[in-house]
Amino acid sequence: MILTKKLKSTKNNSTKKFFISKNPHNKITLISTFILITIGLYFFATFHNDFEQFNTNNKSSTIGVIFIFTAGIIFAYKALFFIYMACKYFKYKAVESVTDKELPTCTVIVPAYNEGKQVWDTLMSLADSNYPKNKIQLLAIDDGSLDDTWHWMLDAKEKLGEYLEIYKQPENKGKRHALYRGFNLGTGEIFITVDSDSIVKENTLRNLVSPFIRNKECGAVAGNIRVLNNKNEMLPKMLDVSFVMSFEFVRSAESALNSVLCTPGALAAYRSSAVFNCLPEWINQTFMGQPSDIGEDRAMTNMILKQGKHVLFQRNAVAYTNVPDKYTGLYKMFIRWGRSNVRENIAMSKYVFTNFRNGNKLGSRLLFISQSAKIIMSYPFVLFMLFFVLVHPLLFLGSTLLSILVTSTFSVAFYSHRYKIKESIWAYTYSVLYTFGLFWITPYAIATANRRGWLTRGLPEKK
Repeated sequence: MILTKKLKSTKNNSTKKFFISKNPHNKITLISTFILITIGLYFFATFHNDFEQFNTNNKSSTIGVIFIFTAGIIFAYKALFFIYMACKYFKYKAVESVTDKELPTCTVIVPAYNEGKQVWDTLMSLADSNYPKNKIQLLAIDDGSLDDTWHWMLDAKEKLGEYLEIYKQPENKGKRHALYRGFNLGTGEIFITVDSDSIVKENTLRNLVSPFIRNKECGAVAGNIRVLNNKNEMLPKMLDVSFVMSFEFVRSAESALNSVLCTPGALAAYRSSAVFNCLPEWINQTFMGQPSDIGEDRAMTNMILKQGKHVLFQRNAVAYTNVPDKYTGLYKMFIRWGRSNVRENIAMSKYVFTNFRNGNKLGSRLLFISQSAKIIMSYPFVLFMLFFVLVHPLLFLGSTLLSILVTSTFSVAFYSHRYKIKESIWAYTYSVLYTFGLFWITPYAIATANRRGWLTRGLPEKK
């Protein structure tokens, strides 16, 4: 229980701290963000007449008409889709934990590569779970690590005894193959996958598997992911606010449609029968003739949705995970996610408009259309942005920052309602970073979707 108490203590201490830590870089970045937004408001007000003239001039040109018409359509679609998702969010309710007697047997699989001591922390937090010990099979698989990961697994084994089984791959084959080995070794009715840099709360596992008991059509469940290393560095603070929006709002709405599009690798659960139904296809998945070694979580989710199963989200099943704290690591992670989204949207397009599931399928199709629209419109968005920058750069800066202020305010309000208002302000900073520093991710991911490699684990990118 030591690790669980440590996690609770760390979390309580972090919420008491002011969201601008003593780290001067965080303070400078946050102040810079507000200065940029203030400048944007000033520019927008100053060049308001220019903006009207810009509209007037461009309405008489072909490019201008296309620009304004497209922007209007996109805005209208986004507004309507947001309202639709908000309605579904308010219908969402997490499933309460079932009794010990009702809880199914489960196999928890922890793949690890070059994780060091963090894998020990992960295994200890799982061992502290409020779950009947006779119903858990805990597996840890070292995927050919080059550091002391295996040493920490051995140490965990010594402390946990027969409760933990550890295995070592002869060489690094990738996370998908480590999970594949775990699935084949597993004996539980439910498979739970946990990243080796994640810490779970005491009731996480029982909350995560409860939907399988309440809903016989449930094939997979996504956990609620928060950021573990968000105490000092700027990027993790931003990502924590972003994750709350992505999981607790977006996935809640998706869950109300029985169609969560991605169960995160950090914490997810799958009905074993659903996994075995698609396991050969999953392990042998290719894209453009190359083996798929990324996006294993989105691929598994996609294949389970294709079986007609429900994929749900459990807000009360929380895991804290480490995220990149430097820009290089962040954009590499986003590139990997972007490539996976491109691949899996193509795969989803092959079944989403068929009679793949009993009952209403409209929600699943709307989610697919929304995801696809973001991907398809990424290139036109960049072109329109460049066009706007060249025609009127100051007006572009002002209107963009004003848009960030308006759209990010919902994220701020949502996070404030769920947690602390002090930390919520990072939503503005994150939006500025994403708009000006990460806008190129999706177009690049599309152009390089056939490339392989994990990028953030020291593995080389393969063409």
